[in-house]
Amino acid sequence: QAQLVESGGGLVQPGGSLRLSCAASGFTVDYYVVGWFRQAPGKEREGVSCITSKSGRTDYVDSVKGRFTISRDNAKKTVYLQMNSLKPEDTAVYYCAAGRYVCSLNGPDYSRWGQGTQVTVSS
Repeated sequence: QAQLVESGGGLVQPGGSLRLSCAASGFTVDYYVVGWFRQAPGKEREGVSCITSKSGRTDYVDSVKGRFTISRDNAKKTVYLQMNSLKPEDTAVYYCAAGRYVCSLNGPDYSRWGQGTQVTVSS
């Protein structure tokens, strides 16, 4: 059964860091683009970052550029999102997703989704 499982969320103070992990199983994630998305209460889902399957080309939403870094370890079938200098506005449920085409921040471009992990940034 193909699935993506996120982990690493939690409560952190403003300015702190977290590293989210997205572990894939049941399919060859090496061939997939992987994206991170987030959804805060009362807001629409937002694309945060993505990484291509082979070249490792990345893209980020402007609000996280310079603070977040996406990476992948195909041998471990895992994609990471390192989040530094966290702000209260980063509070959301974070989802990873896998797609077959382009590194995109648009949710409909992805076909497989994880269940999400909560990130709360608060003092």
